[in-house]
Amino acid sequence: MEFIRQRIEQQVFSLTGLSLNQIDYENPKGDPGLFGPDSICWKVHADFPSMLCGGIGALMLQMLHPLALAGVWDHSSFRQDMIGRLRRTSQFIAGTTFAATADAQWLIERVREIHSHVHGHAPDGRAYSANDPDLLTWVHVAEVRSFMAGYLRYGDPNLSTGDQDRYFDEVASIAEALGAENVPRNRQQIDAYIERMRPQLCFDSRTEEVLQLLLAAPAPNRLTQPVGYLMARAGLDLLPEWGREMAGVRLSRPQRLLIQSGMQLLAPTLRWALRNGVSRRAKRRLGME
Repeated sequence: MEFIRQRIEQQVFSLTGLSLNQIDYENPKGDPGLFGPDSICWKVHADFPSMLCGGIGALMLQMLHPLALAGVWDHSSFRQDMIGRLRRTSQFIAGTTFAATADAQWLIERVREIHSHVHGHAPDGRAYSANDPDLLTWVHVAEVRSFMAGYLRYGDPNLSTGDQDRYFDEVASIAEALGAENVPRNRQQIDAYIERMRPQLCFDSRTEEVLQLLLAAPAPNRLTQPVGYLMARAGLDLLPEWGREMAGVRLSRPQRLLIQSGMQLLAPTLRWALRNGVSRRAKRRLGME
């Protein structure tokens, strides 16, 4: 049983930013980081099954914005290295949440530097820039909306509205540090913002290719492919219904129940196996374990 536990943990870590081995979450001692253990984002972001489903759903939602998609299409190697993209995104979320202050700020500055080189023109001729405050706000909102949707479904469905609002208020600071403006800071503002953005979204051949890549269950090896397959469909299930309709994807009620029941069975196993994740390491940094 111990061998199985270790094997699962190793496979999970291979999907995350921990595999990049760039951040020491256990040092310096006593540094609470940007949020600290009493924050809601520590609670939400510590639940790996929810975060992975939410992260995949976030990518699907983000790519419905043609300018966000153009930046990734023109300047990212995601089509050749989907796992690498997931690892780097995972590292940014984990690091800005759980790492010591200097490491979190390093990640923010590194992303800002990368963004400074991401600009061009979408197929319709519109200029785009990864440093565009409005585009940064869209990417952030699509992400945190999806994380919360995953957590409410597979983490804590009873999380209060007040704590949901606290979560959105906390993580808005990261978006603002990257350059986003007018960032929604509670559930009502998030929902209203996404509704206002819907006329700007579209689903074309590029979006279709990204969706198919995500649904192809990115996995580091054959052992994790079934998990990746289920996670990808769980991410699709987290999209707003109108988002799935735009993509021409219909999930029947039995299909959705099958996906959700599969995740409900898988999630406890993943939590059981993950004994040394970033949240546990951060707690050791603070002398909590």
